[in-house]
Amino acid sequence: MTSSTRDKMIAGAADLMSRRGVNATSMRDVVRHTATPRGSIGHHFPEGKRQLIAEAVAFAGKEVSIPLEKAMSDRGVIGGLRAFVASWRRRLEATGFEAGCPVLAVAVDRYVGEASDKEDEAAQQRLLGLADGVFAEWRLIMRAALLREGLAAERAERLATLVVAAIEGTVAMCRANRSADALDQVQEELETALSDALARATG
Repeated sequence: MTSSTRDKMIAGAADLMSRRGVNATSMRDVVRHTATPRGSIGHHFPEGKRQLIAEAVAFAGKEVSIPLEKAMSDRGVIGGLRAFVASWRRRLEATGFEAGCPVLAVAVDRYVGEASDKEDEAAQQRLLGLADGVFAEWRLIMRAALLREGLAAERAERLATLVVAAIEGTVAMCRANRSADALDQVQEELETALSDALARATG
């Protein structure tokens, strides 16, 4: 059983979480979804579902933060925002609006482990902490980009929070509406807000 099997299961768990939520993502479902051997569960994830979900949260966070940081660095705040929104639009449209954000799924769906898992509450708190850390990382990336373009720290912090909260909420709205229209509208308003703030800071 290679590390690629482990990576495949982590990515598969993140994908299922983005579509079904945390509780509807069982170890059996992950094995079936990724076409991996059932024996790989105990081999790669000795702590069971709570370990797999935790690693899926970390994976999902990096799947966003790495390209987001690069886009903000290469394209600036407005170009980075456009790339951030475009990545969510692609994911929504590619999955027929079935898949949202697995990190948000952890934040809103209470963890229930496998039948043998007796530490649901501890696992819940750990997963919430991991989700909070991912959202914080995305905000820090946005904040750093705003600081580089001249915004004051407090204003940059508030706008970074606004961007992440707005996009996360809009992704959920798009799934419900089966359309990316809301994402387009929110992008336009965020661009306006960021452009105005940057113009005032550098004017």
